[in-house]
Amino acid sequence: MPALVSRGRGRRTINEINMVPFIDVMLVLLIIFMVTAPLITPSMIDLPSIGKASKQPDQIIQIILGKTDGVVEVKIKDQTSTLPLKELASAVKRAQGAKDSAAAASSAVVISADKNVKYESVVKVMDTLQRAGIQRVGLSVQLVN
Repeated sequence: MPALVSRGRGRRTINEINMVPFIDVMLVLLIIFMVTAPLITPSMIDLPSIGKASKQPDQIIQIILGKTDGVVEVKIKDQTSTLPLKELASAVKRAQGAKDSAAAASSAVVISADKNVKYESVVKVMDTLQRAGIQRVGLSVQLVN
């Protein structure tokens, strides 16, 4: 209830908020948090780890993206050939030996791109390889010290 103040002729209400209960509640909450914070143990997150592959790939097929759109270079061992993007999947399948699934699983495909190449071109190459069913596809990066 608002407090009433009497002045000579009539009563008038005081329109102020009483801050004491608010401060009391805040101090109690502060004390509760100060007491319980040290008791809470931080949770441990089990992050995945990477390790070396159990078996190194027998063959590495490198796909090199230059500044020209729609044309890629495929480097298999020491042989480099320039192909349009449409023929990339069939060339990689031939290089992997598509009939032998063990040979296809033990060969890796690495995509190397110039840093000025649009990201869209890299995604198109990855999409083409994925649609062809090629399993091990990675990106080549340069480490900066």
